[in-house]
Amino acid sequence: MGRGGAPSGRRAAGRQLRLGCPRARSQIVTALIYCPFPDAASAEAIGRALIEERLVACINIGSPVRSIFAWEGTVDEGEEAPCLLKTSSKLLARAIARLEDLHPYDTPAIVGWNCDAAGRATERWLGAI
Repeated sequence: MGRGGAPSGRRAAGRQLRLGCPRARSQIVTALIYCPFPDAASAEAIGRALIEERLVACINIGSPVRSIFAWEGTVDEGEEAPCLLKTSSKLLARAIARLEDLHPYDTPAIVGWNCDAAGRATERWLGAI
């Protein structure tokens, strides 16, 4: 057997994973947004609003994390709910702008990016938003 468990000279399940390389078969259609919230309740309310407005397809709300950050010249800390939102590349800028409008923080940390690779089913799902 070769590396990865497939017999030598064969690819597992007939697929090849090429991380960091956009697929030639389609344009990049998937995007992600990371944003922490003060609590899970505000994340859920805003996530639902963005889904209902068809700007994102999904929000994953994580368990609380401890954040340590620079703010107004001092080092501060607090507990936040980290969130990952799934959207399409064509909606990324609009979703970020709307998230910024709805977010309870005055200066929310919102970062979004287009994905280099995604599963075909994920591309279809997010491309249909």
